Amino acid sequence: MNNLLNIKTPAESVAQLRKADFNLSNHSIGNLRLAYWNLTTEALYEEAVFRGEGVTSAGGPFIAHTGKHTARSANDKFVVRHSDSENNIWWGVYNRPFTAEKFGALYDRLLGYLQGRDVFVEDAYAGADETYRLPVRFVTEQAWHGMFIRNMFLLPESLEEYKRFVPEFTIIAVPGFKAAPSVDNTNSDTFIVLNFEKKLAIVGNTEYAGELKKSVFTLLNYLLPLQGVLSMHCSANVNPDDANDVALFFGLSGTGKTTLSADPTRRLIGDDEHGWSDNGVFNFEGGCYAKVIGLSESAEPEIYATTKRFGTILENVCFDPVTRLIDLDDDSITENTRASYPLEFIANAVPEKKAGHPKNIVLLTCDANGVMPPIARLSPNQALYQFISGYTSKIAGTEVGLREEPEITFSACFGGPFMVHHPYKYAELLKRKIEHYGAKCWLVNTGWVGGPYGVGKRISIRYTRALLN
Repeated sequence: MNNLLNIKTPAESVAQLRKADFNLSNHSIGNLRLAYWNLTTEALYEEAVFRGEGVTSAGGPFIAHTGKHTARSANDKFVVRHSDSENNIWWGVYNRPFTAEKFGALYDRLLGYLQGRDVFVEDAYAGADETYRLPVRFVTEQAWHGMFIRNMFLLPESLEEYKRFVPEFTIIAVPGFKAAPSVDNTNSDTFIVLNFEKKLAIVGNTEYAGELKKSVFTLLNYLLPLQGVLSMHCSANVNPDDANDVALFFGLSGTGKTTLSADPTRRLIGDDEHGWSDNGVFNFEGGCYAKVIGLSESAEPEIYATTKRFGTILENVCFDPVTRLIDLDDDSITENTRASYPLEFIANAVPEKKAGHPKNIVLLTCDANGVMPPIARLSPNQALYQFISGYTSKIAGTEVGLREEPEITFSACFGGPFMVHHPYKYAELLKRKIEHYGAKCWLVNTGWVGGPYGVGKRISIRYTRALLN
């Protein structure tokens, strides 16, 4: 809904009450119909339903369907080349260069598109360690993306904190705006472009909320290693009786990070993105973004319970339009169905979202060839080799263009698409930390045994958890 007819919306009367003094004019955004600043989740629910962005399901979750993009558009991500940063960036298929001139022209057209329209502004922090916390402003065209930000990141705690919020980086997401490939030098009419010098990222022609989350992750993967902090595509949990008994689970999307870290005998630090500093391990986020296709109450009760709660966003999950009951086994839209929810929805989550140093590091490989053992102890050098090579499989639905069967891949650092520096930069940091803190390293296969995909059987998460325990 563009609201070009100037229709009064449910939250219009409170739209400016949590407006920051550092306003949108600092980003050259102007001539809007209205900016809705830092609305609560409840107000964003009302706005999203009013605008036809989605529906509420039985129990209260909000269901959003994202159209043609049901996964990350990995081929549409670019980084602006600049003399100050170009020597730090691992240029190639994951970090495609984009000129500053093309970025400026694309951004100017995006600003023109926004004139006369509504936007939703959410100010939040990335990083639970206050030493490395990054203030980020999100400007979105859709209300439910504002809800997603509130679920996934750390929020200011008072009206005064909202008022004096000054972002160090800004992300603008406009699903209704398309690039012109012949003019902009993009690969399609969809784009994700990060400009480290301008401290700005722009996302267009995709409603998939994961692009917002991964844009922040890409940013932190650039900034934190320059400060000696290892940024990691991993989940993390901790022994409730020992803050220095932390376990890390590295792996691509769909390989078991979220499920294995949600262990009822341990406390959850986070499910996807973390930093490892001299202070310990800390979550970059304040929420979880779990795959829910085929989710069962018996196997994963903590995550399953979130699919029945107000505040959870169910992305591309199918439902009965009459009863509003969801069907987590229905993959007719995509296999990459997701639930976004605050970390607090997991009963045994660590409120501080940080802990001490890792005692165990688990490298998850989803082996579609069926040759890797279910579990193996690794020496530090073996762990570094596996970390750099990143042998695993891409799981159906997690990226645009993937087929139903898993696709063998080598994804450096178990997060190649999000790594900005050369993999050796992250590996060197990991090596130093393993040596200094004496972490044990493990290889765990969450893929197939007894033969490749189509012949063997995929290992049950239940068995993998038993092996780890």
